[in-house]
Amino acid sequence: MRNFTVPLVFMFILTFVAQQAQAGSCVFHVTRVACPGKDKESFSKCDGKASCDETQKVGSAEACAKQAEAACANVGARQQITKSKSVTADFDGAPVQAGKNFCAPERPDFNKCGG
Repeated sequence: MRNFTVPLVFMFILTFVAQQAQAGSCVFHVTRVACPGKDKESFSKCDGKASCDETQKVGSAEACAKQAEAACANVGARQQITKSKSVTADFDGAPVQAGKNFCAPERPDFNKCGG
């Protein structure tokens, strides 16, 4: 039994390491525009600043683009706190889709301050 277990564990570790090695670095550059008087709450996700970077591991530039678009969501109570935001992304150091802002300004979850 022991002779079978060691190679099995070794193969599991190699598979895990190989999967991690294939994942690339996706860095989101997020900038929020706060609703009037809501700077502190809106910028809390960036340690009190309007802009910050968030990093995730993904498998491709296309996956990075999808995650960047998802990061645009401004849901629930945040609509009364954050007027809008912009998200651009880099995959392994290169701009995704030429530095495109993945958050369309006419999104229905933007510009909901006070209403």
